Amino acid sequence: MTSNSQKFHLVDAFTDRAFAGNPAAVYVFQSWPANERMQHIAREMNQAETAFLVRNSDGFDLRWFTPAAEVDLCGHATLASAHALWEQGLADANVEIRFSSRSGILKAARRGDLIELDFPVKPEQAAEPPADLLAALGEAAVYVGRNQFDYLVAVKSETALRNLRPDIKRLSTLPVRGVIVTSRSDNPSYDFVSRFFAPAVGVDEDPVTGSAHCCLADYWRKQLGKTEFLAFQASARGGVVRIRVVGDRVFLGGKAVTVARGELVA
Repeated sequence: MTSNSQKFHLVDAFTDRAFAGNPAAVYVFQSWPANERMQHIAREMNQAETAFLVRNSDGFDLRWFTPAAEVDLCGHATLASAHALWEQGLADANVEIRFSSRSGILKAARRGDLIELDFPVKPEQAAEPPADLLAALGEAAVYVGRNQFDYLVAVKSETALRNLRPDIKRLSTLPVRGVIVTSRSDNPSYDFVSRFFAPAVGVDEDPVTGSAHCCLADYWRKQLGKTEFLAFQASARGGVVRIRVVGDRVFLGGKAVTVARGELVA
């Protein structure tokens, strides 16, 4: 490597096969680059999220950037980070990894053949939808809520959810990170399905969104009266999230596959 070079991994998260799930680029630095440089790298990677890590005395500091902005919480890039750290031998696969982030301490651990993330529940509350929200989705809502990050919109069916062709430009004007759309699943293998749109932070539709399931887990816990779920995010790539809720924590389980390794030389 040259003096300015930096290795990276490209990992598909919440899937057991390449070219599905949600891809994230993962970089491990010795010390923090400038914020501007990380944003430039994330724009160059052009993934929904790029994860940046620096080792600390307790594990790793972790930050996430979309091509347009730094975000406060990201599930799939955290899962990808744990996978990349274990694959490179930078963390003990038999010991949970502790990540220090904008959303506090997050954890990743092996649970059978899954990587399980320990994240905070991000509950929503019923909210009056702004006019542009439902107009942009082009679909009536069964329920609208809002949490710390996003609007949550429940629709009547999986068919309605899959047929959404939202006005992305109009969604980008809403004063939130993104919009979660959800319904019960038509497939009895899954408890619910979802899609996630976040054009305000540079991601028109996210393939699989761990942080959205921090909200979805609580919503469906209240709807279905249970605390364990198998969920499917019905994007073009698709992805599976296994969920269990314990108090104010949500455990998100998924698989990951490395699809590329490279070197940034600029």
